[in-house]
Amino acid sequence: MIESDIDLQPHNTLAISAQSAHFARVQTLDQLREALTFARQRRLPILPLGGGSNIVLTGDFPGLAIQLDLRGLSVKSGDFGHTVCAAAGENWHQLVMTTVEKGLGGLENLALIPGKVGAAPIQNIGAYGIELRDRFSSLQAMEIASGEIHRFDTGDCAFAYRDSVFKGSLRDQYIITQVSLALPGAWEPCIGYPALHGYLRKCNWESGALTPAVVAQAVTDIRNSKLPLPEIIPNAGSFFKNPVVETAHYESLKAAHPGLVAFVAGDRWKLAAAWLIDRAGWRGVRRNAVGVHDSQALVLVNPGRGSGEELTGLAEEIAADVYAKFGVSLEPEPRYYP
Repeated sequence: MIESDIDLQPHNTLAISAQSAHFARVQTLDQLREALTFARQRRLPILPLGGGSNIVLTGDFPGLAIQLDLRGLSVKSGDFGHTVCAAAGENWHQLVMTTVEKGLGGLENLALIPGKVGAAPIQNIGAYGIELRDRFSSLQAMEIASGEIHRFDTGDCAFAYRDSVFKGSLRDQYIITQVSLALPGAWEPCIGYPALHGYLRKCNWESGALTPAVVAQAVTDIRNSKLPLPEIIPNAGSFFKNPVVETAHYESLKAAHPGLVAFVAGDRWKLAAAWLIDRAGWRGVRRNAVGVHDSQALVLVNPGRGSGEELTGLAEEIAADVYAKFGVSLEPEPRYYP
């Protein structure tokens, strides 16, 4: 059923109020096709909605917002590992915990990432040393122009840091409907990320005694200590990507700022955007209804239920200041609509 003039505030974790000209909640592929036909006949733009954790509504949306509520989850084990198939509307964290509860390893580092399964490949979500592409097998997506289902393997998705083909050449052309993941049969913990390794060491965990459940709980504890819950303080998680710079630029910054936090990224360096923003003096800053979180400078918050324009204005101000002080460009992680 297509509804009209719906406030999207309940459908985005930043709690930004914006009207969508049309709205549909779909639970089957046929319903999704019908919604796309409705939009196609009227030449309306599409706004796919999962958990609404990676979007910024900068104004009213003039098209059709489609809330994907496709459900279904299966786990199959074979001689060489395990295959997890999940519909796009499944909650990502619940998917991770389902595998953990079954004693299966591979996704535990990605615990507590907000959002739905369908959004995970678009962003190539990642945390604590693991990215989705490390566990990805394939996905199915519906072509918006035709309603046909297409399969995409790893090579088709062009995964990169917080990026995929669905943010590039195939942007706004497909809606992901199902994701398949491959988990290893012989699990080994990935605990090299400094924050995770330090937490486990503090808890006196030896690597040989670790289980997926222990690592998932550690990741959950760390995230809860640093990131506010959207239902309490509206936010979209990490707002900026960690910028990658050439070695010469890194060395120059390191010489000027010995405390600079950075990680090797091939032949370049990935800088911690949170450190740059914090060092520039933005942590805890408020701009009327919006601001920067007190504990994590990478998280922009909207406690006063401000507008998308207020939030993006703050983001632009932060990015300009970081560039002026460090010569580093910050790129927003969530997508702006419309």
